[in-house]
Amino acid sequence: MPFNFYAVLVAALSSFVVGFIWYNPKVFGTIWMNETGMTEENAKKANMAKIFGLTFFYSFLLAFMMPALTIHQMGALGMIGGPDFIESAKPSYAAFLADYGDAFRSYKHGALHGFMSGIFLALPVVAINSLFEQRSWKYIAITAGYWTVIMTVMGAIICGWK
Repeated sequence: MPFNFYAVLVAALSSFVVGFIWYNPKVFGTIWMNETGMTEENAKKANMAKIFGLTFFYSFLLAFMMPALTIHQMGALGMIGGPDFIESAKPSYAAFLADYGDAFRSYKHGALHGFMSGIFLALPVVAINSLFEQRSWKYIAITAGYWTVIMTVMGAIICGWK
């Protein structure tokens, strides 16, 4: 089961598409700006090349980890020590892949695991930081909601793209 670099790349890029929609003023953008104290004037002063460049880098890191969270067969690969040990793996590894190689490899299943990752990983991280930063519940809901949607989309792309 080879690592699908293109799926990871597309999943990372999906954060821009979702962000463009999510933070649009007609969706949650205006509320988010009010909750953060961001103004149009301050937004125009930002170094957009830095922001978008680092956003892609961090989205890529997140997408790079999504196969471990969404593809069950990655667990079997980890049990033998990784891709470098496929040739020396016991016959049970090949038998497992023969029986279950494509089991649960769908966009729908990936979306489910991505959603669960958003709820059980992104939401707690965003909420804890936001509580200490004394952010509002609206801010927590918008930000954690964004990451939950992103992880759902990434999970679907990575798990379903064979």
